[in-house]
Amino acid sequence: MVPLSHYLILSATLFSIGVLGVLIRRNAIVVFMCIEIMLNAVNISLIAFDRHLNHHDGQIFSFMVMCVAAAEVSVGLAIVIALYRNKPTVNLDEFNLMKW
Repeated sequence: MVPLSHYLILSATLFSIGVLGVLIRRNAIVVFMCIEIMLNAVNISLIAFDRHLNHHDGQIFSFMVMCVAAAEVSVGLAIVIALYRNKPTVNLDEFNLMKW
């Protein structure tokens, strides 16, 4: 049996990698992948606490997080494709459509 602390360390490591990827990288696709890594880190911690406490609430919340992640990917990629049609780049620094 793997202790809870191992799962939490893995979850914290994945979440920090995702945060660093969002803050450092400028490619829109990579930023979306880093957000997905952060959501999966949350799923790992939810399932770990679910097994530790012998409840099934963590699995339900994890399923909800996966549904939100799927919706986020579909809407995010639609926005990236729409922006790519106007300006053929996926670099986030070059998108200035909201500026005056």
